[in-house]
Amino acid sequence: MTLIKSISGIRGTIGGEVGNALTPIDIVKFTSAYAKQLKKKFPEKDEYEVVVGRDARISGEMVDSIVCGTLMACGINVVNAGLASTPTTEMAVLFEHSDGGIILTASHNPKQWNALKLLNEKGEFLNAEEGDNLLKIAEDEDFDYPGVEKTGKLKKRDFTDAHINAVINYPLVDLKAIKKARFSVVLDSINSVGGIVMPELFKALGVKCYVINGEPDGDFAHNPEPLPANLVDLCEEVKRQDADLGVSVDPDVDRLAFICETGVPFGEEYTLVAVSDYVLSQKKGPTVSNISSSRALKDVTEAHGCEYFTCKVGEVNASTEMQRVGAVIGGEGNGGVIVPDLHYGRDALIGVALFLSNLAHKKMTASELRATYPDYFVSKNKIEISDPSQVDGMLTAVQKHYAAEKITTIDGLRVDFEAEKKWFVLRKSNTEPIIRIYAEAPKEESAEALAQEVISIIKAL
Repeated sequence: MTLIKSISGIRGTIGGEVGNALTPIDIVKFTSAYAKQLKKKFPEKDEYEVVVGRDARISGEMVDSIVCGTLMACGINVVNAGLASTPTTEMAVLFEHSDGGIILTASHNPKQWNALKLLNEKGEFLNAEEGDNLLKIAEDEDFDYPGVEKTGKLKKRDFTDAHINAVINYPLVDLKAIKKARFSVVLDSINSVGGIVMPELFKALGVKCYVINGEPDGDFAHNPEPLPANLVDLCEEVKRQDADLGVSVDPDVDRLAFICETGVPFGEEYTLVAVSDYVLSQKKGPTVSNISSSRALKDVTEAHGCEYFTCKVGEVNASTEMQRVGAVIGGEGNGGVIVPDLHYGRDALIGVALFLSNLAHKKMTASELRATYPDYFVSKNKIEISDPSQVDGMLTAVQKHYAAEKITTIDGLRVDFEAEKKWFVLRKSNTEPIIRIYAEAPKEESAEALAQEVISIIKAL
C-alpha cells in the first residue's frame, strides 16, 4: 500500500517496503518536519511544547515512542496524553496552551493502518498552506536537531476527565434533563479509546451503559467504520438489553452513529442533523456541512429560519467555513459533529451529550425523533484506483455526461438533479487510494440506482 501524504497528515500500513508503508523512517521524517515548521512559526520562543495522544491501535505504542523521541531530539517538550481520543488530544492543546499537537490514529481505517494527524496551537488541523510547507520540509529533509543541552523534556498527563468536564458543563448540555430521563445505552467502542472515555462520559451524564467490544487492545472486532453493515451486533444488543439507544464510535472517537431503541440504525448522516436541530432550537445561526453530506441538514436549518452553507470534504474545510460564516454548529455527514464554542474539531462526546439533551427535551424515543426529520437515503460507494493520475479525466468525462444538470466542482464533482431532489458526488479520497461515489435521493432505490449508474460510467471508462 502506497504511503499517503496530505494536509490531513501522513498515513499508511505498518510493515512493508520503504516507500510503500508507514515506516519508522517516515515517522521520524514527518515528525522532524513538523518540529521545524513549528519553530519557524514561532521564532521568538525559546521553548516549544507539543501534545501527543493516540488511539489503541496495535502499532500505537511503537509509533508513540518514535514520535515523542523525535520531538525531544528536535528540542520540543512533549506532553504525552497516552491513550486519548482525537477530540481529547485536540482539547488538550487548548488546556495546556501548547504550540501544537500530534494525534496517532488512522481513524476508521483497519487495524494494520496508522497515521500522524497534525494540529496547530488552536488544536485544529493544519490548513492547506501549512500542510504543503510541511511536506516540502520533509521532502528536502530540512531538519534541525540541536545539541544535547536543548533536548526536549517529556511529561505524561491524562486529559480524559478534563474533556468530560468540559462537555457536561457546556451550556446546551442539559445534564439535569438527561439524568431525569434515566437513559440506558449500549456502546460499541470497537476495541479502542472509546472504551476508556465513553463509559466515563455516560457515568457523568447519569446514563446506564452496556459495553461491547470494550477492551482497548486495537484488535478491532469488526470493520471500524461506523456504518450499518458493521454494526449488526450493536443493533442486536440494543434490543437484547431493551436499551434506549445504541452508540457507535470509530477508533479515535471523532465520529458518532446511533441505533434506535428498535435496533434500527438512526442513520449516520442524521447524527449531525439531530444535534443541529437541538442546537438551533436553543440558539440561532448558520450551519455548515460538506458537499457529500445529506441535504437534510439544509432542510432542518431552513426550518429554524437559519442559513445553511456547504464546503469541501475534510474536517479542516468544515471548521474553516464555520469560522468564516460564524456557524453555531456544523461538521460532516459521516457522524462528525463540530461544536465551535467548545472546540473546532469533530467530537463524539459533545455529539452524544447534545443528542441525549434533544431526546430528553422532546421526551421522544430515538425512532420517534428520527421520524421528525425529512427522509433522504444515501448510497455510499467506493472504487479502488491503481493510477490516481486518471481521476481528473474520469471526472471530466462524467461531468460531460451530465452536462444538462446542475454542476458543482468546488471539491471533485457534484451533480444535482433539482426536480427529483437527488444528487451524487464523485471525488478522490484524501486518505485512501479510492474514488468515493455518494448518491442521495428521497427513496433508497433511487439513490442506489443513481450510484450504480455513475459506477457503470466510470467502469466503462
